[in-house]
Amino acid sequence: MHSVKKKGFGSNLKESFFKNLFKISGLLTILTLLGIFALLLYSAVPAFKEIDLKEFFTSTRWDPTSPEEPEYGLLSMLVSSLLVTAGALFIAFPVGVAVAAYLSDVARPKTREIFKPVIELLAAVPSVVVGFIGITLIGPLIARVFKMSHGLTALNGSILLAIMALPTIISISEDALRAVPQSYTEASLAVGANHWQTLIRVKIPAARSGIIAAFMLGMGRAIGETMTVLMATGNARSFPHGFLQSVRTLTANIAIELGEVPYFTTHYYALFALGLVLFLLTFIINLTADLIMEKQKRKLL
Repeated sequence: MHSVKKKGFGSNLKESFFKNLFKISGLLTILTLLGIFALLLYSAVPAFKEIDLKEFFTSTRWDPTSPEEPEYGLLSMLVSSLLVTAGALFIAFPVGVAVAAYLSDVARPKTREIFKPVIELLAAVPSVVVGFIGITLIGPLIARVFKMSHGLTALNGSILLAIMALPTIISISEDALRAVPQSYTEASLAVGANHWQTLIRVKIPAARSGIIAAFMLGMGRAIGETMTVLMATGNARSFPHGFLQSVRTLTANIAIELGEVPYFTTHYYALFALGLVLFLLTFIINLTADLIMEKQKRKLL
């Protein structure tokens, strides 16, 4: 009797320890996020004492080193980031959902065991390696196909970001499809639908919230990427008018200029302002995805 009580006390102590550990970990994560936001905000505010807000958000010219009058307009870089991200999602989303549907409903268990680790390994490939692929393989191919002098364009960046976003989209979409209750499939088959019709008309619509969340997280993964777009898109500061132009994204611009800019100048603070815009953009995207995923979980419970 005494040993049972002792064992129960030890179990409660262990449970309490891990519960508090997880709570502290969560609080540290929140504090880290708030710290990053505070640092960006603190470093970005001085920029707006020198830069007009309207110019910053609506001007297409970014030329902080101009000897006449420095210009700080993020619009061309913001549009470039969105253009490359949109192209990546246009490629990655349908492919990712198709692969997720194959893994969840078509592939045999042994095939799934092979494919899943391969997809997860794809997420582990360093972005600089993906950038090398863009420079040496995809870029020259684009140049030959479209008869251009080089292939360092928004299209090149979109293809590479699609490769990088695929693991996120596939993994979350597959989880959403596998979370659909088996009763949905059984009911569909019972009324005469075949396996394909059940997948397209029942399971994918039922997992819609999770698949949209996968889309949003894939967008967050693509828009926040730095090294790949820095290497593969040409870094032209002009306003983009198509996928076959060289572009410079927000992330690439920060990476190029921050290492060389004099500290505590308007240019220095303006780069932190770009970082703040990028932080808020990715935060909103990821928060929206999390809310959608929570909605999906509640729906399927």
